[in-house]
Amino acid sequence: MPAVSATDNCLIIAGYVVGQCEMRTSPAGVPIGRFLLEHRSSQMEAGLAREVYCRIPVVACGAPVANVVCDLVPGEAVRVRGFVGRANNREGEYRLVLHAAHIEIFNAD
Repeated sequence: MPAVSATDNCLIIAGYVVGQCEMRTSPAGVPIGRFLLEHRSSQMEAGLAREVYCRIPVVACGAPVANVVCDLVPGEAVRVRGFVGRANNREGEYRLVLHAAHIEIFNAD
């Protein structure tokens, strides 16, 4: 198997904001926004349509992207681009979180 490069960890997913967004500031003064993204779609797998549903926590660190989070409202349609990582570094803990590099708000109609 070939070596995996750092650029191979990229996720783009669209969905809806679920619940209230949270904002805080790190001890270093970095603004951090968090929200839950719900995705529903129909995807083709092995030649068959498959209904896909998932919820993934999104973390946005730094002023440009965190400022977008503070304006999000429940039910708003967004497309998020970023990388996937573990929610925390505890041994045996494998929950994933999407670290947003870009958040696009769009009209889903």
